[in-house]
Amino acid sequence: MEIAQIPAARTKQPNSSNCFVCGLDNPDGLQLTFYEQEDGQVVAETIVPARFQGYPGVVHGGIVAAMLDEVAMRSAMVDDHLRFMVTAKMTLRYRKAIPVEQPLRLVGRIERAGGQATTATAELRLPDGSLGADVEAMMVDYPEPLGGAAEFEELGWKVYPD
Repeated sequence: MEIAQIPAARTKQPNSSNCFVCGLDNPDGLQLTFYEQEDGQVVAETIVPARFQGYPGVVHGGIVAAMLDEVAMRSAMVDDHLRFMVTAKMTLRYRKAIPVEQPLRLVGRIERAGGQATTATAELRLPDGSLGADVEAMMVDYPEPLGGAAEFEELGWKVYPD
């Protein structure tokens, strides 16, 4: 059984040009794209190249953590693509070996939001739909204003066409 496809009713989030996880111009990165669904969840689908493996055939745990951290944080960006947050605490559970060169699905959602802190959960689903890893992350607003939309677009933070 293959993982479910991302629904047609979705909004693409911005990408960065150089971020390790979402930087589309970063040849050494993962180059993930993220989509907001009508239910408020953020999803991404990817196939992790073998160059990001730890044990043979298995995605390195640090790469799994980076992907889950990113999709959790992006769930807080729904409706405000300039709301940058940093992870203050993240609890990660590796459930199964995550295979390289196989389709994977990431899903992030807000659990609690209030003031400057937000708690989100994220999961990584394997090709058969089973849970490979999941996180609960507490995130806080970035402590300083980073600029406006025009400044960020100049730096490569924008919605790139599919």
